[in-house]
Amino acid sequence: MKSAGIIGTGSYLPEHILTNDFFVNYLDTTDEWIKTRTGISERRKAIPGETTSDLGAIAGKRAIEDAGLRPEDIDLIITATVTPDMLFPSTACLIQEKIQAKNAAAFDLSAACSGFIYGLSIANSFVASGVYKNVLVIGAEVLSAVLDPQDRRTVVLFGDGAGAAVISEVEQGSGFLAFDLGADGSGGQVLKVDAGGSKMPASEDTIASGSHYVKMMGKEVFKFAVKILGVTGKKVLEKAGISNEEVDFLIPHQANIRIVDAALRRFKISKEKTMINLEKYGNTSGASIPIALDEAVKQGRIKDGNIVVMVGFGAGLTWASTVMKYSFPGKGERKSA
Repeated sequence: MKSAGIIGTGSYLPEHILTNDFFVNYLDTTDEWIKTRTGISERRKAIPGETTSDLGAIAGKRAIEDAGLRPEDIDLIITATVTPDMLFPSTACLIQEKIQAKNAAAFDLSAACSGFIYGLSIANSFVASGVYKNVLVIGAEVLSAVLDPQDRRTVVLFGDGAGAAVISEVEQGSGFLAFDLGADGSGGQVLKVDAGGSKMPASEDTIASGSHYVKMMGKEVFKFAVKILGVTGKKVLEKAGISNEEVDFLIPHQANIRIVDAALRRFKISKEKTMINLEKYGNTSGASIPIALDEAVKQGRIKDGNIVVMVGFGAGLTWASTVMKYSFPGKGERKSA
């Protein structure tokens, strides 16, 4: 088996910024209330007509360029999203056309905020087994399309964006060291969009009742997230044979500052060794971790040879984590931009 790892990253955030003051103007909330409970100050919003595939295509193209490859070098595109452009064709196929990755197979993956790491695990298997050489994994979301503007429990939390990574063969001993994936379907009701599928097709009634919007039981999601961080974090480190003390950098799903703080305590790691950008972007679901990864790499915060942990959780309920020894093939240590 070959060693597989990340050789290029990219991200894209829409230009339109929504600050907390935007919501203060019409909701029963304050800037202080939002910051204290979530850690979020602003988030990005796609402009009308800007789709998930648009965001994903830009992030994917940037990752390919960062890897020193061409779109035609990509063998497979995996897009993690819960806000696809449409039910079918897949957003991955739409991205394939937009970036002209003519030789790539393509499919979507739905695991909510855990989706990017789920995608990495699949890419790792394909590359390590020699089936494919270069796999592009994208996390992309336009969550603003499924948010109730009157629901302060959700509308202030989420943002739009996309992140991507190219997975290829790396030096033996580098790259992905372990994965831990899991799901608990009994918790499916705590974070969901009811309508739009075969169970509740679109109708005048579903639109009038707001059934196409995200519904979330915040307390239940919080309790699940804090608990599962410890469970999956312990498992993935054990699988990799890595101790907490050996972890150089942590990239948690950017959901809520209190959940991130719980991750810091679990991994016994300082904020200086953790990527936190939710104050700028909010929760971008499947795009959260790849955006944070790209920023950490581009800022020079991840060094060549660092042990990096990424951990996510989301609707489903799902969770996923990975440990990798980061390397910069042919580039040496990334210098801060």
